[in-house]
Amino acid sequence: MKKIMLFQPPETHTCSYLEEQQSRSLYVDPHAELDNETLTLLSQNGFRRSGRLLYRPDCPSCSACIPVRLRVADFTPSRSQRRIINKNTDIELQIQAPSDSDELYRLFEQYINTQHADGDMYPPSRRQYRDFLVSDFGTTRLMTARLQGELVACMVFDQLQDGLSAVYCFYSDQWPQRSLGTFMILRLSQLCLANKRPFNYLGYLVSGCRKMNYKRQFMPLEAYQNGQWLLWND
Repeated sequence: MKKIMLFQPPETHTCSYLEEQQSRSLYVDPHAELDNETLTLLSQNGFRRSGRLLYRPDCPSCSACIPVRLRVADFTPSRSQRRIINKNTDIELQIQAPSDSDELYRLFEQYINTQHADGDMYPPSRRQYRDFLVSDFGTTRLMTARLQGELVACMVFDQLQDGLSAVYCFYSDQWPQRSLGTFMILRLSQLCLANKRPFNYLGYLVSGCRKMNYKRQFMPLEAYQNGQWLLWND
């Protein structure tokens, strides 16, 4: 494991999840070259990755962001989740290395424009896509989903020693009945099982943020609070 340095800017900024709150994060030295063991340890301590930047919220007056991970061996899909799996049996999945292809960028661009035009990632750009999803530490893979040859979804994930970490998922808005976001999380959880990794790291569950509520559909969740992972009791 590599020795790492952490730093925290003194200033705060408007929170991306809760408009009434001020946000601040603890960061890993962005110049550090991190190996798989170190990335795993950071994930186990509540850090998330955005490109080559690893961070953990450390806000002065709010603790709404809770890191969560799914215990995949104990997870049983709900009736609605089983229906989603059955609806998408005609989708072909493939695992590949991170790519800056025009096809992937167009899907990302469409997703940001239609799903997150009110967020801090709007408007999308090719540089933003590269910095956010292609820049990595050699542990990242893409799970792509195709319907009759057309790219309809992509899950960006990191391979950790104890699990897979869902970095970001983007998908087409042409198939709302297929619930592609949920489908990709379900398939990533199955990939965890197939690779004998016990956890699917799902990022932060943010109390009061509607866009993060989907994570409550996946149980049992463990939450990282006060320096330890405990079963989430919603």
